[in-house]
Amino acid sequence: MADPEKILLRVPNWVGDAVLCLPAVEKLWEKFPAAHIVVLARPGVADLYRGRPGVHRVLEFDYRGRHRGWAGWVRLAAELRGEGFDLAVLFQNAFQAALIAFLAQVPRRVGYARDARGPLLTDPIPVPRPGEIPPHETYYYLELVRRAGWLDSLPAVERIPLAPLPAAVERMRERLREHGVGPGGRLRVVLAPGATYGSAKCWLPERYAALADRLVEAHNAAVLLCGTSAEATLGEAIAVRMRSRPISLVGATTLEEFLALLPLADLFIGNDSGAMHLAAGVGLPQVVIFGPTEEAGTGPLNPRARLVKHSVSCSPCFLRHCPVDHRCMTRVSVEDVWQAVEAALGERRQAASER
Repeated sequence: MADPEKILLRVPNWVGDAVLCLPAVEKLWEKFPAAHIVVLARPGVADLYRGRPGVHRVLEFDYRGRHRGWAGWVRLAAELRGEGFDLAVLFQNAFQAALIAFLAQVPRRVGYARDARGPLLTDPIPVPRPGEIPPHETYYYLELVRRAGWLDSLPAVERIPLAPLPAAVERMRERLREHGVGPGGRLRVVLAPGATYGSAKCWLPERYAALADRLVEAHNAAVLLCGTSAEATLGEAIAVRMRSRPISLVGATTLEEFLALLPLADLFIGNDSGAMHLAAGVGLPQVVIFGPTEEAGTGPLNPRARLVKHSVSCSPCFLRHCPVDHRCMTRVSVEDVWQAVEAALGERRQAASER
């Protein structure tokens, strides 16, 4: 079979999943270096793929606008049909992804056979059974590439490096200056208390506030409160409980800008979330609070990450919202997280002294 000349990649919808899919995208590029690779992504993750090695173009799936609903899917399929793709690789798992590729008349359509979409694929790939591949989710995407015949074996993935655009970093540096946080000086801590997946992943707002106050009192930290516009209520719930007002960037950064902020910070504190994976990608020291999810599957690929978790019998449950008492998170105290923060900062100081 001749190598494809133009490849469509439908990537995952959520930021964390989109980060974990990057090694698989890079392996496809290595397999087909002469191919024109186009990524189809939701607006919330599109920036992550712009400028990546091997990605020639990024198309946005405007699922809330012109590509909304069945009529929008048909419109998107018509747009893709005009592109002349000869291969579609569907890393996104939904029926919708296969239907759009089918309606776009892409001759070869490869994806996992799940969500009743097998008949729409030319190459329906069996979903890995538990224990067949390493548990971390990044191997789930790599295994699709391997089972399609484009990869001999699964590589070991220890990190997924992310490099913000230099111009974006300079813009964020200037924004910090406007907030009175210049180069050097105060400790800069990114606090990312949200999780798009659901409230079950989130530590308590009042405890984030208490932790932030402790950072200010003990280290004169500049607390950079971050999140999406959908997390504005959560951000305000933390800010109003703090004795010292944080620098709130909630709803005020794009994905590109948030990624550019991370190299300017000294520490990241948050939950299992897309923001966590972005911070891991830039190699920022991290303290991450886990509850209803499994760190072996979605933990940060970052040797500088410290995880805080209390084992409870019902975890991991993977539920979006806890139907009981949220014990996996309520049992994590401010002191538990503070000890991890102090350890991370001590390690950072030691590394700086050895330079």
